[in-house]
Amino acid sequence: MSNEEITLTAGDAEVTVQPGNGGRIGGLRVGGTELLRQGERFGCFPMVPWCGRTRDGRFLDGGTVRQMPLNSPPHAIHGTVRDGAWRTARRSADEAVITYDLVEPWPHPGRVTQVVALTGDALTLTMAVEAYDDSFPAQIGWHPWFHRNLGGEDVTVDFSPAWQEERGEDHLPTGKRIDREPGPWDDCFGMPGGVDVTLTWPGQLELKVTSPEEWVVVYDEQEAAVCVEPQTGPPNGLNTLPRLVTPIEPLEATMTWSWTRL
Repeated sequence: MSNEEITLTAGDAEVTVQPGNGGRIGGLRVGGTELLRQGERFGCFPMVPWCGRTRDGRFLDGGTVRQMPLNSPPHAIHGTVRDGAWRTARRSADEAVITYDLVEPWPHPGRVTQVVALTGDALTLTMAVEAYDDSFPAQIGWHPWFHRNLGGEDVTVDFSPAWQEERGEDHLPTGKRIDREPGPWDDCFGMPGGVDVTLTWPGQLELKVTSPEEWVVVYDEQEAAVCVEPQTGPPNGLNTLPRLVTPIEPLEATMTWSWTRL
């Protein structure tokens, strides 16, 4: 059952959820047009319990230094939950709830729950990380791969961040905030009023990526796709801006994609 795909439909929108493949969204079709890059590593995957790169795969957990596998040497990237099989808790025609229990190499037991909710003109993803006994630092984010081109002109990416995190040679934020530089980007931006990024495929579709979170990574260095990644903190945030998950206070985040035909 773990490899079954879940298909949600609403209006002329159709979403594929892949619990067995890291809890990722495998596809989003609007009027029959696929918006997400296809392939087992693409679609839109959850980044938990950290987002982007963690320096040298190490982070401070209370008084203990933890070491994660270096899956993007010299760093550890994008968390662990995208590598596991999730369970389907419940589903309906337009909503699915999937869960994942944190296991090694993550040192603490916990549970991640993701709610995928579709309407005719929007997709909302909500994720929560719960701790069972010990508290631990964590991050939540999403990593979608949107097609750069849907058959017409290339997509444009429009957003007005308050700042850009200066990126060091090691690809991690230096801690300095700078004005937004021109792309191409593999960079983190601050949007204190909430993430608000508009993708426009001219003459075809406008899609807004919004989230109450204030961090977004924009990655458009690949020819095939553009990534807009809302997250609860910057890359290396387990070290620089840890958000503590406790048994009485989970970490929660949400992201919405809303679209309009042009």
